Order: sequence, then C-alpha cells, then structure tokens
Amino acid sequence: MQISHYLHRLRVCARHQIALTVKTLHAQIIKLGLHQYGPLPNTLIDAYGKCDLVQYAHHLLEEMPQRDHVSWASILTAYNQANLPQKTISIFSTMLALDKLQPDHFVFASLVKACGSLGATRLGKQVHACFVLSPFCDDDVVKSSLVDMYAKCGLPNNARAVFDSIKLKNSVSWTAMLSAYARSGRKKDAMEIFEQAPVRNLFLWTALVSGLVQSRNEIDAFYSFIEMRREGVDIVDPLVLSSIVGACANFAVLELGKQIHGLVIALGYESCLFISNAIVDMYAKCSDIIAAKDIFGRMRRKDVVSWTSIIVGTAQHGQAEETLALYDEMVSAGVKPNEVTFVGLIYACSHVGLVGKGRKLFKSMIEDYGITPSLQHYTCLLDLLSRSGHLDEAENLIKAMPFEPDEPTWAALLSACKHHRNTEMGTRVANHLLSLKPEDPSSYILLSNVYASAAMWQHVSKVRKLMSVMEVKKEPGYSYIEFGKGSHIFYAGETSHPLKDEIFELLTELDAEMKRRGYVPDTSSVLHDMEQKEKERQLFWHSERLAVAYGLLKSVPGTVLRVVKNLRVCGDCHIVMKMISRITKREIVVRDATRYHHFKDGKCSCNDFW
Repeated sequence: MQISHYLHRLRVCARHQIALTVKTLHAQIIKLGLHQYGPLPNTLIDAYGKCDLVQYAHHLLEEMPQRDHVSWASILTAYNQANLPQKTISIFSTMLALDKLQPDHFVFASLVKACGSLGATRLGKQVHACFVLSPFCDDDVVKSSLVDMYAKCGLPNNARAVFDSIKLKNSVSWTAMLSAYARSGRKKDAMEIFEQAPVRNLFLWTALVSGLVQSRNEIDAFYSFIEMRREGVDIVDPLVLSSIVGACANFAVLELGKQIHGLVIALGYESCLFISNAIVDMYAKCSDIIAAKDIFGRMRRKDVVSWTSIIVGTAQHGQAEETLALYDEMVSAGVKPNEVTFVGLIYACSHVGLVGKGRKLFKSMIEDYGITPSLQHYTCLLDLLSRSGHLDEAENLIKAMPFEPDEPTWAALLSACKHHRNTEMGTRVANHLLSLKPEDPSSYILLSNVYASAAMWQHVSKVRKLMSVMEVKKEPGYSYIEFGKGSHIFYAGETSHPLKDEIFELLTELDAEMKRRGYVPDTSSVLHDMEQKEKERQLFWHSERLAVAYGLLKSVPGTVLRVVKNLRVCGDCHIVMKMISRITKREIVVRDATRYHHFKDGKCSCNDFW
C-alpha cells in the first residue's frame, strides 16, 4: 500500500516538475527503508530527470545494487531532457560494460535521439545498424526517432527509407519526415508529405514552418503560417511562434515582426522564455535595438540565450560600452557566458579599439570558462588587432591559430594593411590571398587597390583580368526598405521604378549639396575599367541610395529610415549615407551583409570601419 502511494505521488510530481516534493518523498522513502523495493528506484530516477535534477538521478543509479533496462532508459532519457546528449552517449558504454545489458527499444530510442541532437551522422548510422540486427527491429517508435535523427543530420533520403518501412505511421513519423524535407530545402517533397498526412495538426504545421525557416525559405514560411492561421489551428504550443519570429529576424521585416509580437502577447506566450529570447533577437536584427533592449529589460527570467542575444545585438549596432556593461551584469547575475557571448564581446571591442579588453576576454573565455576558441573567435580578435594597428600581432595570430585561415580572414588583414598603409605586409598578404583564388568580388577590388598603391602594375593587370571573370559571378546588389505592410526592393542601376524621376531628382539635389560640402566620389570599389564619369554614374545608382531616396520621399519627416542590403555597403555609399543623414537631419539604419550602420548627424556607429 505504501509503495503504490509513493509511486503515484512521484509520478504526479514528475508530470508537474515539482522538484522539492520529489526530494521530500525520496527522504521519506529512505526513512521507511523502501528505497530498494520494487519499481521505486526507477520511478525516482525518472522523477528526478523530469524535474531537471539529472545529477540526483545519476547518483541514485550508481547506488542501485541491480539495474535493469528501465533504469538505463530512465537515465538516458533524463540526460536527453537536460540537453546533454553527449552524456547520453557516454553513459551507454557503462550499461554495456558493467551490467552486460543489450539495448531494448526504449534505450535505442534514447540513443537515436542523442545522435540527432549532436548531428552525429556516423554514430547514428551505427546505432541504426545495431537496431536493425536486434530483436526490436520492427519497433515503429524507434523508426520514427530514426527519421527525426536523419532529418537533423540533413539526410532526407535516409529518413525516407526508414519512413517507408514504418508499418503504422503516426503523427510523429509524418511530422519527422516532413521536417526532413523542409529543413533540407526540398519544398516540393515537403508539401507532398504535408498533403498526404492523415491529420494536419499543430505539430505538422510547426515542422513545415520551422523547416522552411531553417532552409532560408522565409517567404514560404510566412505564407504557410498565414494558411495555418486561416485554418484555425489552435496554437497550444508556442514553438511555431518562435520559428516565425526567427523568420522575421532573418528577413529583417520589422513591421511583420511587430505584428507577430502582438499575436504572441494576445495568445499569452510573452512570458515564455524562448519566445522572449527570439523577440529580443528579432528586434535587434530588424535594426530596432531600442525595442530589443526594452523587451530584455522587462523579462522576469533571463538565461544565457537572453543575455547573449542582447549582448550580440548591442555589439552589432556599435554600442560597445553598453555591450561590456551588460556582460558585467550577466556575470553578476550568475549566468555563465557561452561561446556566442564572447563572439559578441570581442566584436564590440573592435568597434572602439579596446585591444587590452579584447585580449583579456579572449583569455578569460579559455581559462575561466573552458571554452575552446572557434575560427569566429580568432577572426574577431584578428579584426580588433588589425583594425587597431597591431598588424604584426594580427599576422602572428593567423599563423598560430589552429585553423586554416579562410578568405575573409586574410582579406580582413589585407584591408587593415591598406588602411594603415603598411605596403610591405600588405603586398605579402595580398600575394597569399591571391594564391587562394578568392571567390568574393570585394577581395579582388581590395587586391587591385593594394597592388596599385605599391605600384605593382603587372599584378594589378592580373587581378583586373580575374575581376572580369568574377563579374559574371557577382551577386547583383539590391536593397529594400519597409513601408506599412509592404517592402520596396531596389536593384543597383534600376530605372524602372514608378517614382524613378522623383528619386533621380532628389539624388541629384543631394549630390550637388554634398559636393558643395566637399564630397568627392570614391570610385575605387567600381570593378570596371571605364571613364571616371561612368564610374561615378554607377555609384549614383547603387541600390541603398535608391532605397534611401524613396524613404525620404515617402516617409513622415523625422522618422528613422531602415534599409536592408544583401551586399556590403561600399566605401563611397558609406560616405554618402553619413552626409545625407546630416543634410536631411534623418537617422538612417542600414543592415548590410557584414554589420549594422546607424547614420546620424554625419557619423556612423561603425566608426567608419565598413
């Protein structure tokens, strides 16, 4: 009677995640000497796991004189729920070595889930092979887990082979297969699965929307989300909202992001931590860092993702002092930073030339938090050193880092050499970059300019020939600006817009005023060999200028103009944007392929390092 009473109470606590009561019940069970009786030990492991007390669950497992499949399935599930898939995999070897137990269908399902979380394709295939050779090879639950694992590993064909072998396909297997196709960008196959699925529930819609967002098909994700709303699907789980907020962030559509934020509030999910984190990130990526800070400040609970989102956001917007202050608050709050946090921090230091602080942060990341620096960390530190004129240290860092430096890494150092007029190092770095056969057209412009400044005309000619080939591959530049419910896209050199005459007239007026104030067009970024006037004409029709001119014509005076550009803003446009912001007394925010530029009163938040 006592055992069944405690079993019932433990299961209720596990379902509602009441950790304190589980500990109290455990103490009572020990006091009564029942801790090794019947299913109580396994139920306790399961309860501790579901209450996010995996260390207690593990300790209990180690104390058990005899463990069975249920014990191991419970602890493996606990580690998966705690988002510790690596621990799930490592502890499985203990099950084999100590208890000589072969995995059953529950254990297989846990192992497959861990492999999917890690993206461990090779290990996942090994587990799959063991499953096929086991007595449980017909278990449809494990097969559904395998479909999900292959989806997360980016192997939709493998997922489909397993999916087709499932005899009784449930909503989980349909959802996993749909996710596999959508995440891989195979929209047609994803829609076929969606149409064939016997039930279109929220989870199927979520898999479709989330998969489309992950494969960077944001427009299709928006249309799918709208269709889901039209069908009246009840959003009882907020994951789909997180995905669509992420789509707004990727696409930088602020007005739509605000509408989704309103829906989140209406549905009562604003207090959900991962939704709030997504909203903070969305506002930051949509250039409204003030709104991002406001949402962050009102959050009652903040985790490492919350802090990292606002730290990276303020860093990208050039607010270095605020970024470092937020980091101090984060540490004081007892939140441990992760690798992404340090990318934002070192990036922030590069905006204001805080070399000493950047070095300390890089060292602290390794020594205080045990984080192994990635290529991105090294690139941020390199950017800080080279931008601040520490070129020898930057070059030594490239040679010492445990990664093969890529094209952007060498281009960053070369750009700094040009900026600081170090011709000797610049020539050496340029030769190395040229040997890599770079793919980015801007790298060729940089190479040409560096060789020209060193009077190495033979090399300039070589680069120019390569540039003519690269021009074919160059992605066309475009910019878009939001107004009301729509976005207006402008392509470089476009002359077909209905307001082209008004745009041309305004740009001509601004150009004349800028020249009166000393503006001289910088044509060094123009790829073609052509007359100076033709080069200036090309610059005149750059897409971000067209978008800003349209914004000035159509918006209410005093409002902020927000422009998104697919390529990096060129040096000349950067000068022009600063001057337009002063002439028109307007703030202009441009999100380009590299960073955010806040142009105001003739200055830019990037400190002219574009």
